Amino acid sequence: MTDRIRVGCDLVELDQVAASIATFGDRYLQRVFTPAELDECAGSVARLAARFAAKEAVIKAFAAPEAHFSLRDIEICSTGSAPTLQLFGVTAERARQQGWTRTEVSLSHADCHAMAVVVVTCADTAS
Repeated sequence: MTDRIRVGCDLVELDQVAASIATFGDRYLQRVFTPAELDECAGSVARLAARFAAKEAVIKAFAAPEAHFSLRDIEICSTGSAPTLQLFGVTAERARQQGWTRTEVSLSHADCHAMAVVVVTCADTAS
């Protein structure tokens, strides 16, 4: 059995996230982020944008462009020094079906942008 590696990455403009928050307020925040993410980010647009980028990177790592994903089924929290990924619902089931065994998340942000890279190890599911 050979493990496979998948990578997803995304870059987000901080102004786009700030504009979504300004336009849609709590409706946007509640649709995109989990309560734990909102608590952890404490209103920081840069931290929220980095988590949004990570959610998009996770979706890209699935390599399933036709599939629909709920962003709230993808949670990025920092428990200690490194961010962690938690999947819920249908998204967690898709990961199980694809043989996801390990994930690594890297987040960064600067003055204008936030970015994320997600690396996924998948067990070979072929018999």
